[in-house]
Amino acid sequence: MKPDNFADRLCTAVQEKDSRVCVGLDSNVERLPKHLLAGSTPGRAVERFCCEIIDAVAEHCAAVKPQSAYFEVLREEASPVLWSVMRYAKQAGLVVILDGKRNDIGSTAEAYAQAYLRGDSPVDAITVNPYLGGDGVMPFIQAAAAEGRGLFVLVKTSNPSSGELQDLPLAETGALVYQHIGDLVAGWGRELVGEQGYSSVGAVVGATYPEQLAELRERMPQAPFLVPGYGAQGATAPDVAAAFDDQGLGAVVNSSRGIIFAYKNIDMPPDQFATAARAATVQMKDALNKAITEKKS
Repeated sequence: MKPDNFADRLCTAVQEKDSRVCVGLDSNVERLPKHLLAGSTPGRAVERFCCEIIDAVAEHCAAVKPQSAYFEVLREEASPVLWSVMRYAKQAGLVVILDGKRNDIGSTAEAYAQAYLRGDSPVDAITVNPYLGGDGVMPFIQAAAAEGRGLFVLVKTSNPSSGELQDLPLAETGALVYQHIGDLVAGWGRELVGEQGYSSVGAVVGATYPEQLAELRERMPQAPFLVPGYGAQGATAPDVAAAFDDQGLGAVVNSSRGIIFAYKNIDMPPDQFATAARAATVQMKDALNKAITEKKS
């Protein structure tokens, strides 16, 4: 039996929630409310924090994106806590995108794909670094095809220095590196296009580069975008409107610190962190929907 298409599941989640929000779980232990750490191990505090965030935002977001680094720093507690949080998010009806930026030579990439995208893993999609070339990406694509999972390949990232590599021109064609990677992603995804017109092979495209985002949407019409850089990194809803088609599909926009630590920004008590996160998610959801509506008019 053919597995469900990841892109179709993502589109359905967006439509059912009327939300393009992806909540990033960047659960930095040093920023957690102190009452969670009292009498607890760091791992248990992170797990409780993430699960309370999930409960608060699940109604108003399509996906969550655990950042593996903030779990790996927990050392011996890392793996149990990460997998527990991802399973909790899955049970809450959310699309789970693991931000691991995995890649390696083919055999090691296959091990990563086996770990995260096969069997009973709660991971719906994983971020992938393309800079080792196609043989390091293909195992993830094969797992996506076999298991109904997805991947988001780094194309134009949101960090300030991304242009040091991604904006360099190629000698053979004159295309910039990020443009070439976008073309590769479009080609890799052609056989995994679902019923809603999007592929299970998506792209990470930063909201902090709105002109390049609009250009890449034209260049990659079937690739769903994972768009970081909203909120704490400075991007706004109008900056990301070009990522979406006329039906409001085609992307999810990630905000991490701006949501999960929203209580710090609006001077709410630390024990109200989940309430503040819910309010920030609703605000972002409404802002994105408004920007998409204004784009169409």
